[in-house]
Amino acid sequence: MKSRFCVFVLASLVLAASLCALPPADNAQPPSKAQDSTQTQSVSGKIASVSSTSFTLTVGSRMLDQSQTSPSQETAAKTMTFLVDKNTTVDGKLKVGATADVTYRQDGGNNVAISVRVGS
Repeated sequence: MKSRFCVFVLASLVLAASLCALPPADNAQPPSKAQDSTQTQSVSGKIASVSSTSFTLTVGSRMLDQSQTSPSQETAAKTMTFLVDKNTTVDGKLKVGATADVTYRQDGGNNVAISVRVGS
C-alpha cells in the first residue's frame, strides 16, 4: 500500500514538472475585422456636397506635372462620402467648394468622420 502511494506521488510530481516545463500558451489572436475598422485614416479633397448627417469629398483630381506622359490629363477623381455624428469635430464650416482634411474610420462599410479641418 505504501509503495503504491509513493508511485502515485512520484507520478504526480513528474506530471507537474512536465507541465511547468512547457512554454506558456500563446492566446494572442490575429486582429479581427472589427478591430481593423477602428483604425483611422486621413484624406484631403474638395467638398462636393453637404447634408445634415454627411458630406461628400472629391479626392484625387489634380493635373499631372510636366515629367509625366500627358500634362493635360487629369487623374481620375473619386468621391467619398463621410457620415457626421455627435462625436465628429469640425474645425470651420462645411461648405461646397471648400477644401477639407478628414480623419475617419470605417464602421459597417461606412466612412465615419472623426475630425474635419475645413480650409478655404
